[in-house]
Amino acid sequence: MKKPNGNGRAERNAALRWVPIDLMRTSPVAQRELNQARVDKLAANFDLEMLGTPTVSKRDGHFYIVDGQHRIEALKEIGWGDQQIQCWTYEGLTEAEEAEKWLVLNDVLTQSAYDKFARGVVAGRLKECDIDRIVRAQGLAVSRAHSGQGAISAVGTLTRIYDRAGPAVLARTLRIIRDAYGDAGFEAAIIDGIGLLCARYNGDLEDQIAVAKLAKINGSASGLLAFAYRLRAASHQSLAQSVAAAAVDVINAGRGGKKLPSWFREDAAA
Repeated sequence: MKKPNGNGRAERNAALRWVPIDLMRTSPVAQRELNQARVDKLAANFDLEMLGTPTVSKRDGHFYIVDGQHRIEALKEIGWGDQQIQCWTYEGLTEAEEAEKWLVLNDVLTQSAYDKFARGVVAGRLKECDIDRIVRAQGLAVSRAHSGQGAISAVGTLTRIYDRAGPAVLARTLRIIRDAYGDAGFEAAIIDGIGLLCARYNGDLEDQIAVAKLAKINGSASGLLAFAYRLRAASHQSLAQSVAAAAVDVINAGRGGKKLPSWFREDAAA
């Protein structure tokens, strides 16, 4: 950030300049996914006075959009793609720095958890990068998609477990779910509940026994969730707490493995 100069003016690092729309590009890693419905709405109700001032980053002979891609696409849609508009323009930023600018500029707006997480990874933020590393180490990937091979979209839940119990518990949680249920297990409530289980029982929990027994309950993750919903109705606890309680009951059933203290009895004692 520039300090005020001697003429009494506080100057920005970005300069206000006219930028040709046809030289603008969208970074595939430093921007969120385009919402065409939003573009269509902006175009249908277009008002130049309400356009505001987009922010761009000049590099490699192009102007990469940092903030304002939907407004730029709306201008193209109404046939103004050959025009120039005024933009706050940075020069010499890396993609990571562009992503960081996006996070700062959009901090006051309602953005999806995935968009914030993905831009945080690109920007090199420590927490987001560490969570991404842990997920990838299990052969999985953080993804906007709710289904797909190894895809996890519940970034808010991943972050909550990381903040609550640390990276080792998050990694262990994902391994148990992956080995017991595969992709079907990566529902937010299951991730959160198994995260609670791993955090509380730590050394008492035997992962291989847990995986084997959890995999047998009606043969799927939906069986564990159904059990959890029944427990929630009786206990009036959160769904994540009920998933953890259901998992304890399943792990304690039958032969083999160390028996764990009852989840809700432990809660009451605490």
